[in-house]
Amino acid sequence: MAYRVTSMSSTIKTTLLLAGLSALFIAIGGALGGQSGLIMAFVLAVVMNVGSYWFSDKIVLRMYNAREVGADHPLYRITAALAQRAGLPMPRVYVVPDMSPNAFATGRDPQHAAVVATEGILRLLTEPELEGVIAHELSHVRHRDILISTVAATIAAAIMVLANMARFAAIFGGGSRDERDGGGNGLVLLVTAVLAPFAAMLIQLAISRQREFAADRSGADLAGTPNGLAQALRKIDVASRQLPMDASPATAHLFIMNPLSGGAFRALFSTHPTTEARIQALLGHS
Repeated sequence: MAYRVTSMSSTIKTTLLLAGLSALFIAIGGALGGQSGLIMAFVLAVVMNVGSYWFSDKIVLRMYNAREVGADHPLYRITAALAQRAGLPMPRVYVVPDMSPNAFATGRDPQHAAVVATEGILRLLTEPELEGVIAHELSHVRHRDILISTVAATIAAAIMVLANMARFAAIFGGGSRDERDGGGNGLVLLVTAVLAPFAAMLIQLAISRQREFAADRSGADLAGTPNGLAQALRKIDVASRQLPMDASPATAHLFIMNPLSGGAFRALFSTHPTTEARIQALLGHS
């Protein structure tokens, strides 16, 4: 019962964040004015992101030189057992030749999913810890988090396009309106165009972090215990700092832990919650 309550709470939070992105999109569209530009920007964003969603698995697998493994591989065996327990179709299983410990899931739906782990994580973790990691990734598959991420990216991308249009409109196209209101509308439009993409990025990152918390909880439920995943997160955090992965920022949200090196504002601008926050949430010490 407790898991169902937390899962529902996570869904509500994600829905509210998506609603926030949608409201931001409507606001900047209203500030820009004119429905034709609004529709064109949104259609462009949809086309770009649907294409990315449909082909992202092939792109990211090729990007990291992932090789598919069969039933004789331990990773395949662990994934098969957990997929059966979760009632999911058996995903394809891949290994990336990289010694930095990490893992991710990709694919547009459970019928076209792939679970991927690096050589580094296979060497670093014990079997119960690896089970926790794979259970986390299968939870992303079960809850269609890739689709959620794509929707968020679609709206955020549309906001970026509209913001660019709004900046040009404020600087070059707002003459008559500025004369009527003393430049107030043009200034509001310019400020909105500058701040909206920043706000959209923060909301998109918040959605990603929320889905990571949800996958941690769901993965612990699937594995039968939070201990394996909690210990795996500790190990991955330490080892990945010592041996960072040469990963693309565009794919950072896919991994169980952000593969990119952090900076002063890592917690705010990260696609993932802090490791300590995730472990505390897993072990019920929040």
